[in-house]
Amino acid sequence: MKKIDILTPVGIFIGLTAVFTAIYSNAAGAGQMGDFIQIASILIVLGGLSSAILINFSLADLKTLPKVLKETFQTRENNLQELIDTFVDLSARARREGLLALEAGLEDVDDPFIEKGVLLAVDGIEPDIIKDIMMAEVVAMEERHRKGRVILEKAGEYAPAWGMIGTLVGLVLMLQNLNDPSTLGPNMAVALLTTLYGTLLANLVFVPMASKLALSTEEEVFVKQIVVEGVIGVQSGQNPKILQEKLSAFLPNHLKGEEELTEEKDKDE
Repeated sequence: MKKIDILTPVGIFIGLTAVFTAIYSNAAGAGQMGDFIQIASILIVLGGLSSAILINFSLADLKTLPKVLKETFQTRENNLQELIDTFVDLSARARREGLLALEAGLEDVDDPFIEKGVLLAVDGIEPDIIKDIMMAEVVAMEERHRKGRVILEKAGEYAPAWGMIGTLVGLVLMLQNLNDPSTLGPNMAVALLTTLYGTLLANLVFVPMASKLALSTEEEVFVKQIVVEGVIGVQSGQNPKILQEKLSAFLPNHLKGEEELTEEKDKDE
C-alpha cells in the first residue's frame, strides 16, 4: 500500500530554505536576494539539461518520467510481520484442507504477486519452476525501475556539467569586455550562478530522488523474496511453525524482539 511521503518535499524545502537564509543573512538587505536570480543562467542550465536528456533518451523513456517523479513523493508500507502471518495462515490451511482450498481464500489478498504465486502452487507446479517464474518477474521489475531511475541519475550528472558550461560562457563574456567595467559584474554573475544552479539541482533534487528510488526498489525486491520463500513453503507443505521460523529470519532485529515478546505473552496466557 502506497501513501504520500512528505519527506521528499520537506527535504527540498529545508534545503532551499537553508540556502536562501544563508544568502539573506549575508546580504546587506532583502533586496539583494534578487542578485541571485539570473535569467541567462537559468536558461543555460535548464535548456542545456533538457536538450541533453532529450538526446540521451527515447520518447518512450521520457513518457515514464511523470510517473517516476510521482514515485519519489510516495512511500510503500510493508508490514513484514503481517506478510509472514499471511503465509503461516496459508500453510496451516493448505495442510488442513489441501492446496486447492487456498484459491478460495485469495479474495482477502490484495497483492497480485502473492496471488500469482499461490495460484501457481495450487496448479501443482514444481517449486523450482515456481521460484524461477516469480524471480523472473522480480528481475523484470528491477529493470523497469532502473530504466525510470536512470533519467534522474543522468539529470544529476548533466546539471553540474551545464553549470560549468554556463560558467565558461560568463568568463568568456567577461574577458571580452574587460575594457568596460560595467559588464564585469553581470558576466561574472552568469559565470557563478550557473554553477550554483546546476550543482543545487543535482545535489538537492535529482541525485537524492534517484537514490531514494533505488532504495525503494531494494526494499520491494526484499519483500518479494519473502513472498517467494513463503509460496515455496506453502507449496511444499512445510509445517506452519517451521515456515514462520524460516520467514522470520528476514525480519530486522527490532521486529524479531517484538515477535519473541508476543510469543512469550501468548504462552503465558
